[in-house]
Amino acid sequence: MFKAKLVKVALALTLFGSLFSISMMPTASAADINCPNGYVGLTFDDGPNPGNTTNLLNALKQAGLRATMFNLGQNARNYPSLVRDQVSAGMWVGNHSYTHPHMTALSSSQMSSEIMQTQQAIQSATGAAPKLFRPPYGETNATLKSVLSQNSLTEVLWNVDSQDWNGASTAQIVAAAGRLQNGDVILMHDQYQTTLQAIPQIAQNLKSRGLCSGMISPSTGRAVAPDSEGAPPPSGGTGAKIEAESMTKSGTYTGNISSPFNGVALYANGDSVKFTQNFTSGTHNFSLRGASNNSNMARVDLKIGGQTKGTFYFGGSSPAVYTLNNVSHGIGNQAVELVVTADNGTWDALLDYLEIN
Repeated sequence: MFKAKLVKVALALTLFGSLFSISMMPTASAADINCPNGYVGLTFDDGPNPGNTTNLLNALKQAGLRATMFNLGQNARNYPSLVRDQVSAGMWVGNHSYTHPHMTALSSSQMSSEIMQTQQAIQSATGAAPKLFRPPYGETNATLKSVLSQNSLTEVLWNVDSQDWNGASTAQIVAAAGRLQNGDVILMHDQYQTTLQAIPQIAQNLKSRGLCSGMISPSTGRAVAPDSEGAPPPSGGTGAKIEAESMTKSGTYTGNISSPFNGVALYANGDSVKFTQNFTSGTHNFSLRGASNNSNMARVDLKIGGQTKGTFYFGGSSPAVYTLNNVSHGIGNQAVELVVTADNGTWDALLDYLEIN
């Protein structure tokens, strides 16, 4: 049986044109694996607005990106549901003043009014007040810094200006994001179609450079890992999408593949991929894209916190997405595992990605 399985593996490797590696590392978060070169801060000013915010959030979620939204208080007051949508989509929300004035032209009391009205509008919408403040036009002085300190707010400027506000094309915005390095923050805006159209390419380029979108540290104003300094990791309820090749692999034969997609093959009973996910609620839908290596039915169990929650079935070699709806599980950090437990020696399970909603 062992020899037959080795022959099977060799054939599968030839078929899919890829080499596999065996990893015995302990379970780690997908973010740690995906982000060897660090984190950058994607920021969007001047929202929310009914004309573009929903499209922006959808584009960010689809691209697997998180960002900090520096909202204007008057917009937050007028569109509180959009502020809640930002938070539900896994974004962080910051203060960008109430009316977008030149802050350095204001008195201390006027500065305080701009800041506090915005704090109140965002807290009313979300239940939490921001910790970050971006001054309009990037204009700041000692008086403003003092007012921010009194209100426990961290001033956040930027290392890279996308120039979207100045008519930059989508290609120019993508090129600007290409200059980001670990810890850097880029200035973008909520309302421009060129910025919206740049998001997929920005995501692809960051991934190719081993960078991920992170939160902005309230201590330093620089980008850090999403779960650093007390910030919550991505919630399973925000459209989290985890690529199989980015999960921790275990089992005798588990290995990467490049066809029919970039993913992972589970060749034998006990082969699995695993990652840690933070859940803020206890029920989610889990969608797995995968396939069998032939016309036979491939079966993969979903385990959360060590408990089997359901089984995905892939009936053939054409990639497809199957969903387990309303899966109940624990909250907080949970080990999520995809494991073959019923291989009869005639098929392999090929996994592309898992999406949690």
